[in-house]
Amino acid sequence: MAASMASTSLSARQGYAPARVAARAGAKPVSAARAPLRVVAGESRIGKHAVPVPKGVTYTLKDNLLAVKGPKGELEFQFPDLMVMTEEDGAIRLSKADESKKAREGHGLYRTLCNNMMVGVSDGFEKKLKLVGVGYKAAMQGKDLNLSLGYAHQVILEVPQGLKVECPSNTEIVVSGYDKVEVGNFAAIIRSKRKPEPYKGKGVRYADEVVLIKEGKRK
Repeated sequence: MAASMASTSLSARQGYAPARVAARAGAKPVSAARAPLRVVAGESRIGKHAVPVPKGVTYTLKDNLLAVKGPKGELEFQFPDLMVMTEEDGAIRLSKADESKKAREGHGLYRTLCNNMMVGVSDGFEKKLKLVGVGYKAAMQGKDLNLSLGYAHQVILEVPQGLKVECPSNTEIVVSGYDKVEVGNFAAIIRSKRKPEPYKGKGVRYADEVVLIKEGKRK
C-alpha cells in the first residue's frame, strides 16, 4: 500500500500522465492502438473524362487499335492492354484494366494521347518560332527550310512528310501538322540549330519562350 502511494505521489510530482507512466513501464496504452491505414488508388483527373469525337472525324476501334481520319489527315495507334477502350455516344472512354501501378500512371497519359489524335486530324497543331539576330533569316525553298543563322553556311532542313512549314516573314516560322509529337519534334530541331544565347538572346526561340538575359562582364 505504501509502495503504491509512493509511486502515485512520484508520478504526480514529476508530472507524468497515467498513459505516459504506463508507456515507460512497458505497457501499451489503449489510445495508442490505431487501425491500419488504407491507401486507396486515386482516379486520374484527366483519365476519367471521355474523349469526344469531333465533327467530321471518323474512327475505327478494334482490339485497342484506334484509327482516326479527319480533314487534316489520318492517325492510328495501338493502345496497350492496360487500357479498356469503350465507345459511347459520340465519344471514346478509356478505363484502367486493373489497379496496377502501370495502369494508374498511364491512364491520364493515354487519354491525352487519344484526345490529341482526335484534335490533330480535325484542327491540327502548330508551333511558332522566331529568329532574333542581325542577318538571321528563314525562307522556304521547295520542300526545304533554309536558315541563315550567322554561320558561314546556310542551314537547310528538309520538312518531314505530314508537316507544313510557313514563313510569314523572314524572322518567323510556323510548323503545323496533325501529329502533335512530330510538330513538336521538328520545331525543336529548328531551335537546336541556334539556341538563344544568354547575353543578347540571339538565336532561334519559340514565339512564347522567355529568354533570361545574363548581365555581361563589366570592364
